[in-house]
Amino acid sequence: MVSFGPARRISAWFGSLDPRIRALVAALVVGFSGIVVASVVVVVVLLTLGLIGYQPSPLALIGLSLVLVQGVSFGGVASIYLIRRGRSPLSLFKIPSLRDLLVTVGGFFGSLTLLIVASLVVQQTGAPTAQNEVAQFGVENPEVLLLLIPAAFIFIGPGEEILFRGVVQNRLREAFSPWVAIPVASVIFGAVHYVALTGAAPGRFVTIGILSLLTLVFGAAYEYTDNLVVPSLIHGAYDAVLFAGLYVVVVYGPENATPGQAASLVVGDILALVPVV
Repeated sequence: MVSFGPARRISAWFGSLDPRIRALVAALVVGFSGIVVASVVVVVVLLTLGLIGYQPSPLALIGLSLVLVQGVSFGGVASIYLIRRGRSPLSLFKIPSLRDLLVTVGGFFGSLTLLIVASLVVQQTGAPTAQNEVAQFGVENPEVLLLLIPAAFIFIGPGEEILFRGVVQNRLREAFSPWVAIPVASVIFGAVHYVALTGAAPGRFVTIGILSLLTLVFGAAYEYTDNLVVPSLIHGAYDAVLFAGLYVVVVYGPENATPGQAASLVVGDILALVPVV
């Protein structure tokens, strides 16, 4: 017979901790669970496809990754957590009011402004940055970028925001003020992107810092409106602009530019994608 005694003791011990510690641990576990589940799901699906002899095209690979990572994994982890706590995931998404739409527009331009400022600081200081694997993949397969523009609104924005704002930030908000919950959730969001970046560790950490700074806007917009549609739209529009910008650079830029040089012209969060070998 299986004994659940140790599990109960651990649960009782965890329940005796300070509520702030419990909130922080829960936020970290849920946030990183999303990328762990995504890694497993992607590997299992790709191995299964390989066994049956199907080799997806670049376009199909990106489409499949979007569904598996942002949709099934991020959205699934968030939904399971919310349902277990007695809340419907759909309750976080509301029809936006005029105020919500104004916040969305302001947040979009605010995030782009922060991106420009951060990019200028990086250029002036010569700080190393990392490249996103999807940016590199898009440089080699420009048609993929055209798929990613609408996918930013359909999968990326909602999938990432329900996990990192709807669950992680909300859980932190139960124990901390918004001045703590928003930046901590943003740092967790940035840290999860580590696996989607390439290059040396210093460059990855600089890029993670930029991502964390940018997503303060998403967190503040959600705190102000209590409507997950708002940060989802800001996030989606922000990524869509970067994808479109990268497409223009790749297709209409200098023909002698290398993939790395072209990708480096677009700085910031392109997409959190589990590396596929």
